[in-house]
Amino acid sequence: MEKYLSYSKEVLEAKEKGLPIVALESTIISHGMPYPQNVQTAREVEDIIRSKGAVPATIALIDGKIKIGLSDEELEMFGNAQDVAKTSRRDFGYLLASKKLGATTVAATMIAAELAGIELFVTGGIGGVHRGAEQTMDISADLEELAGTNVAVVCAGAKSILDLGLTLEYLETKGVPVVGYGTDVLPAFYTRESDFRLNIRVDSPQEVADMMRAKWDLGLRGGAVIANPIPEEDAMEASFINGIIETALKEAEQNGIKGKDVTPFMLGKVKELTEGKSLEANIALVKNNARIGAEIAIALNQNK
Repeated sequence: MEKYLSYSKEVLEAKEKGLPIVALESTIISHGMPYPQNVQTAREVEDIIRSKGAVPATIALIDGKIKIGLSDEELEMFGNAQDVAKTSRRDFGYLLASKKLGATTVAATMIAAELAGIELFVTGGIGGVHRGAEQTMDISADLEELAGTNVAVVCAGAKSILDLGLTLEYLETKGVPVVGYGTDVLPAFYTRESDFRLNIRVDSPQEVADMMRAKWDLGLRGGAVIANPIPEEDAMEASFINGIIETALKEAEQNGIKGKDVTPFMLGKVKELTEGKSLEANIALVKNNARIGAEIAIALNQNK
């Protein structure tokens, strides 16, 4: 297995010293935000994690290796390159064998993090069950990964372009805890609240660490969704953003956009229709998740 993994100097030193490490995805850089905000945000998120006392490990596929931790030059490359493949579980074998550039999705980052012994992953929002999935069967691979891969995921809930109710039902069926961090309801990415109450609420990094350690000590495989709401000052008004999402969904359907192309199209269209306000919210929530995620990673590390 190790022949496919390559660690940055910073991450390697962290592993040798037993320091807490936070995994970060690279699809948010290559497919989730425009340049230069993508690279700037990636650097700032890494710096937030360092300032909290943990070590960031942005993950990507480069030259036949799964890179655990990217250099500043590599972050810049993923922010600019045009031929970066969006990588999920199904793509690893081909992309590693062909030595093509791959940016890791939530699912792929979870896989790589577990291979590298990293228990905590910070992202913006998870994928889920797409609207109309009862006809299309369009369900993100993120959910299956959460069911079987031992990595806790800090996010601002599920992206509000999804069917949040069906996403929660799917996760419940798979035995994945969906935990509100300081909240009793599911955050919906751009907004702090949705119509869906959660069964579990935690209010400290230690509570998350204790819960995950107990789950994994019992041999119960899979991760957890640690749903951390976007900061109040950065949140968008629910009726405003939901109306824009409905408009964007209709346009995606009219243009025949399906599968893994839906999310980048939707994020781009929502950014356009909100005149950039959705991008500002996206950046704010990722940074907020990094702060909480670093604190949870430290608590997990102390609780081994």
